[in-house]
This record gives sequence, C-alpha cells and structure tokens, in this order.
Amino acid sequence: MFKNQKYNYAVFGNPVNHSKSPNIHSYFAKQTDILHIYKSVHVPLNNFYFILRDFFQNQGQGANITAPFKQEAFFFADKLTDRAKISQSVNTLKKIDNKYILGDNTDGIGLFSDLKRLNFIKCNDLVLILGAGGGAKGILFPLLSFGCSVFILNRTVSKSQQLISHFSQFGKISMFEKCLLKEKKFNLVINATSQYDKNMIDLSLFSQSTCFYDMNYQKNNTYFLDACIASGMTNVSNGIGMLIFQAAHSFFLWHNVFPNTDDIINTFQKTCLVHQNDVIK
Repeated sequence: MFKNQKYNYAVFGNPVNHSKSPNIHSYFAKQTDILHIYKSVHVPLNNFYFILRDFFQNQGQGANITAPFKQEAFFFADKLTDRAKISQSVNTLKKIDNKYILGDNTDGIGLFSDLKRLNFIKCNDLVLILGAGGGAKGILFPLLSFGCSVFILNRTVSKSQQLISHFSQFGKISMFEKCLLKEKKFNLVINATSQYDKNMIDLSLFSQSTCFYDMNYQKNNTYFLDACIASGMTNVSNGIGMLIFQAAHSFFLWHNVFPNTDDIINTFQKTCLVHQNDVIK
C-alpha cells in the first residue's frame, strides 16, 4: 500500500478526512525548514495493525493516531514513553533507527501547554474533570505531576473509581461530590466528554474567577462553552490550542525541534466564532 508513497508522516484514523493535522504539520515544516511530508490515512476498523506495519516497513518515519485507534496503537508500539505507559494510550509513533517503533502520548502535555499559555493553571490548583473516558485518561498525568488536586465527575461511578485507582499513585485525585462546591474553590473545570450533558452539574455554582476549558472545538462555540457563557462565566477556551500543542510535541519527538505555535493558534482561532467575553488568545 505504501511502497510508492511520497510522504513519510501521516495521521491514521476513522474517520480522518476532517483532521487538521496535515495543515498543522505543513505549517510546522515550512516554519522549521524540515522535510516533513504529511498526509491523512483512513483506516478500516479491522485493519489498523496491518496498515501501520506496512507504513513503517516502507518509508514511514512517524505517525499520529486518532480515534478510535489510540488503544490499538498502545499495543502496536515496541517501546513506550513513560507518559504513554501511564495513560495506556498512544497518539504518536516514531520509527527509531529502523529497529523499533516508539509509542508516545502528547495529548496530556498538549493540554497542559495550552493551559499554561492561557494562564488557566497554577501549581496546587483544584481541577474538576468532567468525564472518565479516554480523553480524561490522556490528560491526568501532567496535571497531577504539576501538583494540582484533581476531582473526577462522571455519570458512571465505577468508571471514575477505576480512573482514580489507576492514577492515585501520581498525585491527589478523588471523586467529585457536589457538596465540595460549598467547601472548596475550583480554579479550573475541564470538559473531557465528547458530548457535554448539562445535567452533570450546575455551572452557575462556580466562582466567576473559575476557568473553563473544553477539549473539543468546532466552528462555533461548543455546547459546553455556550453553557458556561450563559451561566455568566468569562474565562473560557476551546481545545484548538491543545490540538496544536499536541501536534507540536509530536513534531518535537520526531525532529528534536519544537515549532513556534503562537501564529498558527491565532490563525485557527480566527476560524471559530468566539463570544466577545472569551479569553481565547
């Protein structure tokens, strides 16, 4: 399949046509003057292993993995970075010396980089994460390592308990209970669900100084951000910065050069219609 390919980096997913990764990596390649020819590849649901093996046996040097294959990529890799082992999920692969495939996860560090850019996070902050699925799993380690106290709110309690049990060795993480809103001041709320449920929590109960971050993004404000704004919140952001930073960290893994992200984040944010009170930069 890849014998005569003219690209050596790609994003693999299903669906994948909507992916902004080729545009982002094309920008990084031009900015750094590094040959980095990048495409998107649609993978049939039962063919991930064979397509990735074919890609790397030919000219493939690096790959990004998107839904629904991050778990399969975890098992595909020959070796794993610590953050990939901890998150048990892989979104970046790299061929090392034509000998083995290294698996990494740049989602968490991508989110953390964007939170730092926005001044949304400080050491010892109290952070509420909505959701306990793959999205939450990928971002927890950097937050806990930074010293944040993390609380998990998910509709399925058993799933929250499993997540807490897995990550408790890395920092302060526990179940969220609504009574905590009377006792504690939350600094940051992160929506890690794919479809926010307004019945999960009353956003108006939070302080006006609380920051709200949606890992999702779209042309208009997401449903979560609209709900935050309707509740009078002003410190809100979508996940475009996370998208670009996770790509930048992938680029760094492949080339040992970290690209400048400011211009491309500004360019991408201009394509989204943002409420005038949002603090997206």
